[in-house]
Amino acid sequence: MSTLVVGVPSEIKDNENRVAMTPDGVVELVHAGHRVVVQAGAGEGSRFTDDEYTAAGAELLPDADGVFAAADLIVKVKEPVPAEYHRFREGQQLFTYLHLAADRGLTEFLLERCISSIAYETVQTADGKLPLLTPMSEVAGRMAVQAAAHHLESPSGGSGILLGGVPGTPAGKVLIIGGGVSGTEAAKIALGMRAMVRVLDTNPNRLAYLSDIFGGRLDLITPNRARTAAYVAEADVVIGAVLVPGAKAPTLVTREMIAAMRPGSVVVDIAIDQGGCFETSRPTTHSDPTYVEEGVTHYCVANIPGAVARTSTLALTSATLPYLVKVARHGVVGAAAGDPALRLGLSTLDGKLTNHPVAEAHGLPSTDAAELLTAHP
Repeated sequence: MSTLVVGVPSEIKDNENRVAMTPDGVVELVHAGHRVVVQAGAGEGSRFTDDEYTAAGAELLPDADGVFAAADLIVKVKEPVPAEYHRFREGQQLFTYLHLAADRGLTEFLLERCISSIAYETVQTADGKLPLLTPMSEVAGRMAVQAAAHHLESPSGGSGILLGGVPGTPAGKVLIIGGGVSGTEAAKIALGMRAMVRVLDTNPNRLAYLSDIFGGRLDLITPNRARTAAYVAEADVVIGAVLVPGAKAPTLVTREMIAAMRPGSVVVDIAIDQGGCFETSRPTTHSDPTYVEEGVTHYCVANIPGAVARTSTLALTSATLPYLVKVARHGVVGAAAGDPALRLGLSTLDGKLTNHPVAEAHGLPSTDAAELLTAHP
């Protein structure tokens, strides 16, 4: 297959300062014989200059329209928003986070425009790991505790609790729902702040793993509805870190549970980009990150890692680059056909939806990816 032109536009979501490719990534793609076009200023939020991109071999284009027009393959960080839809050509290829289960409009657009797309968050290796989601889950988990600690402060409208307390006073109580990557990283930071930490997870093997790595320094609980309600009511901070790969997040904390919390407590919904796991959650932005519902501060920023853009960009692109090289060499179809991990990331192809959890979330038909790829010319 002939080499693809790879396009890197600027991200346009609120305070989304990450960029989908570093200058080092450009070097790799150019070395492999590809042409890379980058929107001028795309790397500024992550402190990568236009001069660094041109020195790496990229061609700078002045605006997003030019990048989309020139590129066969669009590489982004965040999912396309409606303001970008008109730029896509029919049959264009896309490699980015998509979170389609929480966005029917984007799902329908990709199908109508026959975009061939692979979603970072559903690329999955044989051992069940999600290599392109993991680095951002790590960042989001760590930042969730930082955000919660800040919004507990009195000037932020919080209950005035210091998570670690001081000698003679009780430490704050942090409840983490979900013991996966984000939940584990949140627990590390909360323990580092000397909070009292409790993690709920339904997987006994995961709880055993967490017991080993934390050496008994936190409470590990198999949840049920009554336990969840009781622990939410006791907590100063609740962090929702639930993930069902590719699917809409389940609602695990009801409005009644939130209302039982102490006024000025904080909840952080890391799962918000998949629809959120609190009944009271709705997406917020870095410009306006919180709102109060039932007396509780809600932090539901849908792109938490964007606040530490350089760290996040370096972590993300280190993970995506090996896969991107495959997609650039073989195209979405060839890469998905040749790599089982990328095949699991395939979301849309030829106007058909290939992700079953997304189809279930929206009541849409889906087609088996392997079957579709076999029939593809």
